[in-house]
Amino acid sequence: MSSGLVLENTARRDALIAIEKKYQKIWAEEHQFEIDAPSIDDEPITMDSEELHRKYPKFMSSMAYPYMNGVMHAGHCFTLSKVEFSIGFERMNGKRALFPLGFHCTGMPILACADKLKREAELFGKNFDNVPAEEEEIKEETPAEKDHEDVTKFKAKKSKAAAKKGRGKYQFEIMLQLGIPREEIIKFADAKYWLTYFPPLCESDCTSLGARIDWRRSFVTTDANPYYDAFIRWQMNKLKTAGKIKFGERYTIYSEKDGQACMDHDRQSGEGVTPQEYIGVKIEALEFADDAAKIIDSSSDLDKSKKFYFVAATLRPETMYGQTCCFVSPTIEYGIFDAGDSYFITTERAFKNMSYQKLTPKRGFYKPIVTVPGKAFIGTKIHAPQSVYPELRILPMETVIATKGTGVVTCVPSNSPDDYITTKDLLHKPEYYGIKPEWIDHEIVPIMHTEKYGDLTAKAIVEEKKIQSPKDKNLLAEAKKIAYKEDYYTGTMIYGPYKGEKVEQAKNKVKADMIAAGEAFVYNEPESQVMSRSGDDCIVSLEDQWYVDYGEESWKKQAIECLEGMQLFAPEVKNAFEGVLDWLKNWAVCRTYGLGTRLPWDEKYLVESLSDSTIYQSFYTIAHLLFKDYYGNEIGPLGISADQMTDEVFDYIFQHQDDVKNTNIPLPALQKLRREFEYFYPLDVSISGKDLIPNHLTFFIYTHVALFPKKFWPKGIRANGHLMLNNSKMSKSTGNFMTLEQTVEKFGADAARIAFADAGDTVEDANFDESNANAAILRLFNLKEWAEEITKESNLRTGEITDFFDIAFEHEMNALIEKTYEQYALTNYKNALKYGLFDFQAARDYYREASGVMHKDLIARYIETQALLLAPIAPHFAEYIYREVLGNQTSVQNAKFPRASKPVDKGVLAALDYLRNLQRSIREGEGQALKKKKGKSAEIDASKPVKLTLLISESFPEWQSQCVEIVRKLFSEQTLDDNKKVREHIEPKEMKRAMPFISLLKQRLANEKPEDVFERELQFSEIDTVKAAARNVKKAAQALKIAEFSAISFPYGAKTGKDIFTGEEVEIPPVTKIVENAVPGNPGVVFQNI
Repeated sequence: MSSGLVLENTARRDALIAIEKKYQKIWAEEHQFEIDAPSIDDEPITMDSEELHRKYPKFMSSMAYPYMNGVMHAGHCFTLSKVEFSIGFERMNGKRALFPLGFHCTGMPILACADKLKREAELFGKNFDNVPAEEEEIKEETPAEKDHEDVTKFKAKKSKAAAKKGRGKYQFEIMLQLGIPREEIIKFADAKYWLTYFPPLCESDCTSLGARIDWRRSFVTTDANPYYDAFIRWQMNKLKTAGKIKFGERYTIYSEKDGQACMDHDRQSGEGVTPQEYIGVKIEALEFADDAAKIIDSSSDLDKSKKFYFVAATLRPETMYGQTCCFVSPTIEYGIFDAGDSYFITTERAFKNMSYQKLTPKRGFYKPIVTVPGKAFIGTKIHAPQSVYPELRILPMETVIATKGTGVVTCVPSNSPDDYITTKDLLHKPEYYGIKPEWIDHEIVPIMHTEKYGDLTAKAIVEEKKIQSPKDKNLLAEAKKIAYKEDYYTGTMIYGPYKGEKVEQAKNKVKADMIAAGEAFVYNEPESQVMSRSGDDCIVSLEDQWYVDYGEESWKKQAIECLEGMQLFAPEVKNAFEGVLDWLKNWAVCRTYGLGTRLPWDEKYLVESLSDSTIYQSFYTIAHLLFKDYYGNEIGPLGISADQMTDEVFDYIFQHQDDVKNTNIPLPALQKLRREFEYFYPLDVSISGKDLIPNHLTFFIYTHVALFPKKFWPKGIRANGHLMLNNSKMSKSTGNFMTLEQTVEKFGADAARIAFADAGDTVEDANFDESNANAAILRLFNLKEWAEEITKESNLRTGEITDFFDIAFEHEMNALIEKTYEQYALTNYKNALKYGLFDFQAARDYYREASGVMHKDLIARYIETQALLLAPIAPHFAEYIYREVLGNQTSVQNAKFPRASKPVDKGVLAALDYLRNLQRSIREGEGQALKKKKGKSAEIDASKPVKLTLLISESFPEWQSQCVEIVRKLFSEQTLDDNKKVREHIEPKEMKRAMPFISLLKQRLANEKPEDVFERELQFSEIDTVKAAARNVKKAAQALKIAEFSAISFPYGAKTGKDIFTGEEVEIPPVTKIVENAVPGNPGVVFQNI
């Protein structure tokens, strides 16, 4: 539970929660969220889906279904809220809006947790009483998150698996953190129990939030539901028949301990990490340094006639011409390993990866023949392939780490900032490092040219960033990224056989040449650390496996075509998808351990958890007709058993193939299933966290285009950022964490939903602020109390709406209704909340204060409209107002979204804004008049009566009009940002006042329409507005006693003007600065003691 805000008085919250519980029960009894396609009795089966959609508009949205190894937390709820708000809004637009939700159980996590509990029960007893004391536990370190070396790949930054992990070292401790009683935990040692325990909790939690979910369509994945199992088998068979699933050797993240591929959902940490391909460069040792030679000579197990190679891992084979030495770490222990016809010198971790990639004599054997400290190798004479220098030396580099690459690093100071600064450091302090100066004194070789950094990228960037030492780690990491990008995307080779070619093309050619010459080989390792659920530090293995051939050119073209036609809500999302589509290749489709569906043609394998989660949205469309419970135990209304759901039947439903020979399902039942799918598909929007772009969401696109006709390809994807809680990362270990249940218990459903709406809508991380949720409780409760009281009020005005403030309130409501509608349509819920609640309520508050006595019809409309505008976000509150306060017999869930009752009069709104600004100006002027000046008393004596005079200018000063024309001209020529050009158009004597005014116009142009900024005619009569609101204007002053009020209208520059109330000609008060600053729409304000 969050250790955040403590609620002192919960009476208001409890009153709102009582309303929420009441209406959740009513909605369930009314089956409000059970949405069906038009029946075949209503419309013939011959009507195609496009015509059906025109006649009966629909909307279907889904979220990535939650994983059933725990309860839903606030992060899940944030994603769910996006679906919720869209479903609520689309219902109010007259669409059949469907929100289904299933329960994901496939993969390793549940079984791995159950197996851990079994082992822990054996160790500590079934009640886990004999656990060792906490100080005996070994603290597990979480590896630091590293940047991906290959800058051309998009990767999400957060591991969802890591985010789910609590503090507990033992699984039973994690279960205790989930709130499960100690005596109940042993039941979870049976993996099947998880599938019966968590789904009902998920349903009750979502219902407590008021989610508009059609629970008839819910199911668990895996073979625990035989219908879903049949559906996944059909999907696999179709993909294999279409040539999308293939068999062959593929590099994959692999757990030696588990003996199988370790896919994303099998991981404790490192979700989204894929194999990184390196080139292993074989650097021959010509003559070992004395200390290394002694160790090697003393080993009888080494065949001295074989060659010894230091193996360096590089991503940049095209730079090998520029090698000037080779680095090792003085502090790392290196192994000498048998590589068959030679020996490899590398770290054990690297050789372990190689031993699973057919690069060593024996698979899985990675014991070194002898180990040598890195320090002993320093000074070893080497031959580096492709280098312009035939003989180089091994030198020390203290920043080399054993957990990345091979521990051996090529040195290319022309293009690597790290190598450049280390070389420089070694040259300055050879004695300190125990090396000879001549070992490092090689001229840097320019090998490629870039537009920005010339021929020596590394030197230029190091100087630009002012990097002084190899210890400037953060700057060097940034410099490395820049150098790699600049060289790869803009570089041209200026050395070697591919001189004149772009680096992008030359890279693969140099790589092929080196491999062909036996100077290098392809080597893979995980991009960053991956820990399996079983606690194994994973490697990359070359595995014979079934894989989905993502990235295959013709399929990729279809995926790109689908992406181009999709609504993605943010340009960053499209960029991310394009990046993933660019690099994503094959994906292992199966594993041997876990829960799931058996691969139909090779049943020793299970379909892995991301591969059975790509088109489940299509299964939602028919699930309620097939079974009545999550597990498919109770046969559904069509009387179809799971074994009747053959591939032919699924072809009929999903691919519109009419030739179903071998089925005893009646034709009307088949037609009903097809109607449901073809009505609700295509999916309008899938909503997920942005961390699912590199896998789940991209697979979702690929599989849809492979299996469904084009008209059923998905129409939209919305990727949101992660959710922070009170401006800090959600974390169980720090206590800054809330489950969905805790959120609703603490704030109630509607207040929580308002805080989720207010949290943010972009792909950046959003923030659930508990103080906002608490403020929403007060706002809703007060609104409810006011609405109940005001509807019983008998002294409200009736009759024609002719008063200025009545008319203004009506138009302001209409304007805010339209703005709210627009923001809902754009799925900008934070803005929808701003216009539809905060601003809408502020408009009422101003009207209430300004009008004295409000108009009954307007208040009735305000209350109803407020309920309707809030219905998508706060449905329980809206329902209470709609049914109980306003007396409607039907549900707000079925009401239409309000629209403006008449065209919005911009002149009226401008007049209203003018009045608000004028009242603010009067209060500010009052403050200035009462302020004591240095050594002087205030201008106005507050104890005496005061006269308030408004100075209303009828025209703009000529100099301002000239400035506007200058800005208009330069804006159209797109040279307004050039201050030199601006000054050329202004007379020197006007410069002092013209430049600040032009600066103000530029600021307005950044936020307003150009036509509004350049408009010099007011949209309303300033004089008529002041006359209509004279009483309110006079009351604007708060500290002064306004005894007299006058307003003088005058042409700019005149000495006299006309009193707008009497029509008399009067002298303008002698307040030069105020008179000069008065312009149309912004009158001068003058206070004088009488």
